[in-house]
Amino acid sequence: MARRRVLLLMKPFDVYPPRPKAKDSSSFLHRTVNAHQILNHLDDRCRVHNEGIKFCQDVLRRKNLDWEPLFRNNISQPIRGVDLVVTVGGDGTLLQASHLIDNSIPVLGVNSDPTQPEEVGQLCDEFDATRSTGYLCAATMRNFEQILEEVLEGKNKPFELARISTKLNDKILPTFALNDILISHPCPATVSRFSFRIKCNDQKGSSLVHCRSSGLRICTAAGSTAAMLSAGGFPMPISSNELQFMVREPISPRAVDVPLMHSVLKSDQYMHISWSGKDGTIYIDGSHAFFPIRHGDTVEISVNAPFLKVHLPYCLPR
Repeated sequence: MARRRVLLLMKPFDVYPPRPKAKDSSSFLHRTVNAHQILNHLDDRCRVHNEGIKFCQDVLRRKNLDWEPLFRNNISQPIRGVDLVVTVGGDGTLLQASHLIDNSIPVLGVNSDPTQPEEVGQLCDEFDATRSTGYLCAATMRNFEQILEEVLEGKNKPFELARISTKLNDKILPTFALNDILISHPCPATVSRFSFRIKCNDQKGSSLVHCRSSGLRICTAAGSTAAMLSAGGFPMPISSNELQFMVREPISPRAVDVPLMHSVLKSDQYMHISWSGKDGTIYIDGSHAFFPIRHGDTVEISVNAPFLKVHLPYCLPR
């Protein structure tokens, strides 16, 4: 039997840029009261992540696998020819991998630097001590070898997560969103102008809604606990193949349009958007991928994208 092929996709070691050296370090520390603690915390995060990468590599070496390590900033082409992608970092690394994977290769996320509740509790009055977010990561250093063994033996099955398909002027964009899409002016302080209509097949659809706002956000079920939830949205069952959308900070919407400011796009529906501003940007999964739009462009949003196979944490409600 051929050996399983695994790609180990990693967040880089240098997750924080080099810090400039102050001429007078004592005065620098006086000006920034908690600077010493903060810098030590950042150094510790780098150390923990570095150790996590080495640990994952050691585990893979002990298995009967063909595997290749690759940093996420060194990959831009679609991932092919492997049986499994293991991402080491957090949700950001898994999201970046998802943009290069079709629906044939499963992904196993490893959170290399999970937040420590005790640490956050001790330091919350000093600075933000949260670490890596790993909502979609099934493993940490504590259980990676066990989870990997279950995956290889077929005992841990991947879950199929819905993604978002985006058309710009009737052309499908090459990147599918796993979490969410934000359509807005590149400058967050500038008003976004657009109109949209919800359609189903060849039916006329909803009335045309005209918006002046801070933009439009659309999320999947997987992304409903991220930015959408922070903005006042609601969490969706991870198995849902519907999309949630919200007009961000609308300016004086008509009463008849209010129900469509925040609603759900069914699996057989799509959203047709006309951009009326001078400049705009389609942001896919935060800043991971983005595409410029101009006045007169049209954007179509739907769930008609290949699903993504992800090994999810056992604790995540299905």
